[in-house]
Amino acid sequence: MNIIDFQLHKLGWSSFQSLCHSICKEVFKQPIERYLDSKDGGRDGAFTGIWKEPSGKEIRGRYVIQSKFTSKVNEKLTVADLKDEYEKVKRLAKDGRCDFYLIMTNAEISGIAAEDIEDYFKAAGAKEVICHGSNWINEQLTENKRLRMLVPRVYGLGDLSEIFDERAFKQAESLLASMKDDLAKVVLTDAYYRAADAIDQEGFVLLIGEPAAGKTTIASMLAVGAIDQWKAHTIKVAKPDLLLKHWNPDGEARLFWIDDAFGAMQYESGLVQSWNSILSEVKAMVKSGVKIVMTSRDYIYDRARNDLKESAFPLFKESRVVIDVHNLSLKEKQQILYNHLKLGKQQPEFITEIKPHLDLIANHERFIPETARRLSDPAFTKDLILHPITIENFVIGQEQFLIDTLVGLDVDSKAALALVYMSNGRLASPISLNESEKEIIERIGSNTAQCLIALQSMAGSFVQHITSEDDADWQFKHPTVGDAFAKVIAKTPELLGVYVQGSSLSKMMSQVTMGDLKVEKALIIPKVVYPIVLERLKMYETDDSYKEDWTRKYYGKRNLFNFLARRCSKEFLKQFFTVRRDLLNEVSMPGLYLSISPHIALAIRLHSFGLLPEEIRLELLQRVMKYAVAGEDVYIFENKQFQGMFTDDELSEIKNRVELGLLPKLELMRERLQEEFNENGDDTPDEYTDKFSSLLSTLKDEFEREPAFLQIIKNQDTELENWRNNQEYYPASTPGRFSAKPSFAKPGSDRSIFDDINE
Repeated sequence: MNIIDFQLHKLGWSSFQSLCHSICKEVFKQPIERYLDSKDGGRDGAFTGIWKEPSGKEIRGRYVIQSKFTSKVNEKLTVADLKDEYEKVKRLAKDGRCDFYLIMTNAEISGIAAEDIEDYFKAAGAKEVICHGSNWINEQLTENKRLRMLVPRVYGLGDLSEIFDERAFKQAESLLASMKDDLAKVVLTDAYYRAADAIDQEGFVLLIGEPAAGKTTIASMLAVGAIDQWKAHTIKVAKPDLLLKHWNPDGEARLFWIDDAFGAMQYESGLVQSWNSILSEVKAMVKSGVKIVMTSRDYIYDRARNDLKESAFPLFKESRVVIDVHNLSLKEKQQILYNHLKLGKQQPEFITEIKPHLDLIANHERFIPETARRLSDPAFTKDLILHPITIENFVIGQEQFLIDTLVGLDVDSKAALALVYMSNGRLASPISLNESEKEIIERIGSNTAQCLIALQSMAGSFVQHITSEDDADWQFKHPTVGDAFAKVIAKTPELLGVYVQGSSLSKMMSQVTMGDLKVEKALIIPKVVYPIVLERLKMYETDDSYKEDWTRKYYGKRNLFNFLARRCSKEFLKQFFTVRRDLLNEVSMPGLYLSISPHIALAIRLHSFGLLPEEIRLELLQRVMKYAVAGEDVYIFENKQFQGMFTDDELSEIKNRVELGLLPKLELMRERLQEEFNENGDDTPDEYTDKFSSLLSTLKDEFEREPAFLQIIKNQDTELENWRNNQEYYPASTPGRFSAKPSFAKPGSDRSIFDDINE
């Protein structure tokens, strides 16, 4: 048999260490007791135990196995590469714990180098020294099917055409076509080992998990392992009737793989009924030696369990074969992330830059295999800023993937999520629906009974039931579910009522337009939904985005006026102010900083539509004139649209009053400002007088054709500039800023699997 090159240099030090562990158990049949701590960055480790040769001869004493990994192709191991280990072996031998020293490496070892290494460590006190290099390890993987199944990642590192015969190769190639690039990135998780044990012992396994948790990957590895180890004819089927069609009780060994057994994106009751009708045959198939692998998304399986006849097929209820593949350990997450980045498409510069963040990414509670896949693909990271906060947002969000999942849900599940959404993320339990809520879920295509069943089925995946001392409610499992669902329904015209009723006011007012106002990426609300929006806007002072009552009222009204000014059609404004005349009166009462006042923006828009009552316009004129004459705000001289609200005579009156009331006071205003700075100025002179300087600049533009008045303004501008230049400013020391830290938990170990990821 030709020895296959499994490209071991692509494994990474941690995976290579695991391979050595598997070789010890499978090839040497040694009872491994423990892995000794290492002090050299985790690149190697030692095992202890009693050595037994394959012939059965027992060597009394202790042995240590040392793994040495290199990421370089065709690297050769020499004594110089092992000098750091000399003192360790010397200490272990002195303590009676190293009679037998075995080195396994993916580097090449020449005969001369092996002799030098043997002499070197015997001098340190080891009685026996053996070196196994890349050729020997490749030979073990080539000859041992069971070892390959224990380390399925090697199927992606070796040439499948050399591993399997022609027929088996075609099967494996066909099964793995969709994950060709990911094959070498497979990680041996606890879920995989439990699934392999279930197939071995029971002949059946059902893999349950959230979307993108790795179910299909595990199923693929089990299928290829079955082809390799049992020569099983592996068939992937989509429906229960096809399972029976391909079953031959007297034929060769077979493994059936059924992905998404109870529905791909949503629960399909027809599929469950079909399974129920053939469960007795499925039981007979498993008893005859057929292997069956099923997968299902967790929320779909939870729904299916209500209808499955589990009594007819008890294996459905066995916890050891119903596996949650999303329950990954930290080490497994780290290895998944390592493999994807090491073998992905990212440039070395990106790998080096993101390396300090990798332990934190893997340790994040929202990390899933899909996170690693996206980080390894430049298409997903081209706009990613490598900062802890933005990286955390990347891990948490993964929004588009979630949106795609929600789009594919069945109507009952969508209706259930809509109920939670319409309740601002908190649906009171026990559930009692009002008529408008019933109307919404019926419009989606569901009914109360099916909607509530779907809600229960999604518990733990998209929603969660929270119980406190006083009450209970249904909430989204994570806020990102609500965000993604908002985008789903926002793109569905029939569900716009759900969006309007369920969105927070601040979110809704920033995303919609009442009518088509040609605002890019805005959600256009048609007239038929106006009544729902009008009802929601009554609550503008109760936005939970603000904690204090006064901030709710202040910012609530500010947000409302901005919305009315920039995102509402004439028809909607007419309807709104028909019922809210009180707010129309407030348009004439803007505060200072008119350039950013939503009152002014709304007044301009209402005036352009002919909806601003004359008495309101005149009241606004008086306030604007008062601000200008006092020198508090002269925005009226800066904005042409604002000026368009007033007649030429009215604008002339404002200017005349400024000439008489403001210009003569400019010198006094400047001197008072300078005195105040000398008494309590904490800002720089420029910062402290910036507003007055801006006033002078606006007045110069307004009076540029009136030399006498212009000279008065310029004189004050010159005096101010001279004063600024003569000031000595000593800024007070300021405390350092708090840096915003993301909510990553810190890993518990200072050893990192990512140590060699950029080598």
